[in-house]
Amino acid sequence: MNVLYHLTILPPKMPQAEALSQEISALQSAFGGELIYLNPNISSPIYLPRLLFGFQKLSELRRCEAQIELHHVYNPDPFPFPILRFLRRPVVYSLSSGVGEKRPNLRFLSRLTAVTVPDERSYQRLHGWGLKNVHLVRAGVDNGRFSHTPQPLDGPLRLLVASAPWTAAQFQSKGIDALLAFAAQRRDVELIFLWRGHHLDEMQRRVAGHNLADRVQVIDELVDVNAILATVHATVNLASAEGIVKAYPHSLLDSLAAGKPVLVSQAIPMADYVAETGCGAVVDAVTPRAIGQAVDRLRENYGEMVETAVHVGQRDFSLATMIDSYRQVYEQVLS
Repeated sequence: MNVLYHLTILPPKMPQAEALSQEISALQSAFGGELIYLNPNISSPIYLPRLLFGFQKLSELRRCEAQIELHHVYNPDPFPFPILRFLRRPVVYSLSSGVGEKRPNLRFLSRLTAVTVPDERSYQRLHGWGLKNVHLVRAGVDNGRFSHTPQPLDGPLRLLVASAPWTAAQFQSKGIDALLAFAAQRRDVELIFLWRGHHLDEMQRRVAGHNLADRVQVIDELVDVNAILATVHATVNLASAEGIVKAYPHSLLDSLAAGKPVLVSQAIPMADYVAETGCGAVVDAVTPRAIGQAVDRLRENYGEMVETAVHVGQRDFSLATMIDSYRQVYEQVLS
């Protein structure tokens, strides 16, 4: 089986720390294939809209199709890229952030060979709208890389934030500003941010503006995530709306694999799983007040949440299960 993988994001500065790049790397190890970035704005002198993504590589795509069996496209939302109509091999389209309440372009999605979503919320919505070619493929991580190191709750609560903004606007939409404002109000909380090379100076300015240099650490380098998780009590991932981050963020799956509870905002589909299992707390809104309420629930039930995280983290999100799910999708597509 030979697959050509497509990403619509710009090439990340640290692909080893970027979730979709990690997922595709795991699939390449299992199935082979190359990776192409459809976004032309890495080299274009002017910004090109998504309607034009991929056309700069059309001749390359034509050459690749002589050796591949199918295309696998990753994109956060169900955007109808015109370039996909020019592909001659079957197309698997993975909606990494799922779908929101607004009905997408179902005509476009129905023309694809297969559509995958990582969460039950999106799967039920698409099925309810009549889409027949949708598959549920739950995200997975290499659980073997993680071990559980208990952290007693006898001092400041240390939270890991491992979803850094790609754009300036995401300081607000990913809850960075709200977390800093919350930390400025609560001296019983410390934050560790894993950064990704974008907007570091702006982040440091914000930390200084809140006088948080003694309780907020920003790490802008590739690190051993298991070692960092060993030092914290929980991991937080926030989004003000659906579609901003992955439906099942890798930072939260890593946290559960290490037996650390999670804090997740209601807009992220994984919130349904967290509420159902009790492996963390759901943040009702991306505000300092709502974050504080979720943190208080985490403190009050920390022992039980840790036990649950240890149990489900190694059970529900294995890399092997994710790869096997994609294998079933690929085989159905090719049959």
